[in-house]
Amino acid sequence: MRQREAVKQVLILMGSPRKGGNTAALLTPFCRELEGSGSQTETVWLYDRHIEPCVACRACQRDWTKFGCSRQDDVQGIFDRVLAADLLVLATPIYSWYCTPPMKALLDRLVYGMNKYYGTEKGPSLWAGKPVALLMTCGYRPESGCDLFETGMRRYCKHSQLRYLGSHAERHLGYDTVFMDAGKEARTRAFAQSLIQMI
Repeated sequence: MRQREAVKQVLILMGSPRKGGNTAALLTPFCRELEGSGSQTETVWLYDRHIEPCVACRACQRDWTKFGCSRQDDVQGIFDRVLAADLLVLATPIYSWYCTPPMKALLDRLVYGMNKYYGTEKGPSLWAGKPVALLMTCGYRPESGCDLFETGMRRYCKHSQLRYLGSHAERHLGYDTVFMDAGKEARTRAFAQSLIQMI
């Protein structure tokens, strides 16, 4: 029986503003597990990029072969990386029951630039079939802290013809407590392994 190929390139869009924060702590064992299984990982820190909000001008709808956005910022480069990736991972802390502002701005830009649905004729989804997964941290129980973002992303993926592979979330119990522990690391590694099996 032919063995399943490992993920060649995993692109992680990191929505945390803190390089030493909880989401970054989860990302360490997550990436190690992927890389140990033969995958390459690249992390794009969204707070380090210039990401302007979408203004729904629909300039991106004029050409179905490219991103075509009228905004001149860092999103074109992110668009190219997303298209080249074998797996897209959205890693974010949850603020007010949703992802952080730069991630939301990027998702708005990508849903227009990738999906040529909004012009005079309906065009293709440029990223149809791409696998997507979520890695999240929050201060509430994940089922009541991360559920709205996950529900939104399930709908986003269905609309964009993406393959939603699932999510993993860990809770921080307070600013005076240590976030990372052996249990969180083991669960995060297991989630990474499950993604490898689904690709």
